[in-house]
Amino acid sequence: MSFADLGLPGNILSVIEKIGYKAPTPIQEKAIPVALSGKDIIGAAQTGTGKTAAYALPTLARIGEARGKPRCLVLVPTRELAMQVDEAFRIFAENWSGKVALLYGGVRYDQQLKTLQDGAEIVVATPGRLIDLWKQRFVDLSGIEVLVLDEVDRMLDMGFIEDVSSIIRMCPKERQTLLFSATVNKTIREIADWALREPEEIDVRTGAITADTISHALYPVAGYQKYDLLLALLERTHYKSVIVFTRTKRDADRITEWLESNRIAVATMHADRTQRERTEALAGFKNGKFSVLVATDIASRGLDISGVSHVINYNVPEHPEDYVHRIGRTGRAGDEGEAFTLFSPDELLQLQAIERLIGKTIERKKLEGFNYRTEPLMLMPGNGVGAARPRRRNR
Repeated sequence: MSFADLGLPGNILSVIEKIGYKAPTPIQEKAIPVALSGKDIIGAAQTGTGKTAAYALPTLARIGEARGKPRCLVLVPTRELAMQVDEAFRIFAENWSGKVALLYGGVRYDQQLKTLQDGAEIVVATPGRLIDLWKQRFVDLSGIEVLVLDEVDRMLDMGFIEDVSSIIRMCPKERQTLLFSATVNKTIREIADWALREPEEIDVRTGAITADTISHALYPVAGYQKYDLLLALLERTHYKSVIVFTRTKRDADRITEWLESNRIAVATMHADRTQRERTEALAGFKNGKFSVLVATDIASRGLDISGVSHVINYNVPEHPEDYVHRIGRTGRAGDEGEAFTLFSPDELLQLQAIERLIGKTIERKKLEGFNYRTEPLMLMPGNGVGAARPRRRNR
């Protein structure tokens, strides 16, 4: 199927052709015709499947001529995702006369207010900054025709449920609502029950939790040797670009210093970095200035970073879903990718939860030639998919 078969107008099809899009992804193929019809959508798709285009293209087609007031609101969890969505809308809207406003916290109001005052039709925002501007009457949501809730599960994980609920109430009841999420749990369904009207459910998630294009392995090692093993893996891996995920901001900073001292071009992303530092880090990683990006889970979802050849988990993620999203940064758009996880014995419970989620045991590997001071635990009784639950003691 081609984009022309989906019902998109000629002005948008010409932009798609110029960009070089050949064929729609599964979520685009199924969501675009439904969105064009005006129906509400619950879209479930794994990360990196083209969700932004799945809602941006039909929204631009439905809005039509600019009227000088907000008519579409796209709500996203993070600044980085907001910037990515804003960029996508601006690219897709090349043949459209309207404006896009980008609203997120951590920066001055000046430029954001100017875009609103210039009559932006599409507003891309994070919850906190949007509510702040709405309370000060700088943004009017009374004319919203299309409400897009993107990465809803991530917004709930970040504690935005009250903000999201408040923003939904600020919008007119007569609207189209498009909800997209990598997972659809009970809480998300409760939100959908009152926020959406007879939505069509579109689920393009494959049976496999992790993409077939990603090979992933576990490297058991004592916690105090993780720095050394990380460096050894980087030195022996033929990589184009690597994202190293850490659990804490402190670990991210320390790993960055360690890699810099070993002459590796590295950038850092976490919540304590200024917006300018985060933007420069991301831009430098994308253009090849930095071959390694050390990040907390702020970069595991939402960011569109193409060409990442490897992902390394310095820690086993606390939440099993985060493992899926982290390794999903590689192996995108049909490319092959590799993901390594450094595992220490105190992370066994987190590992077991991940293996239960993905439905298989992750391959254990030992790095040949590495000077292990403690013999790594290659086989651990009771772990993996079929791990037996601990027996209760008889009383």
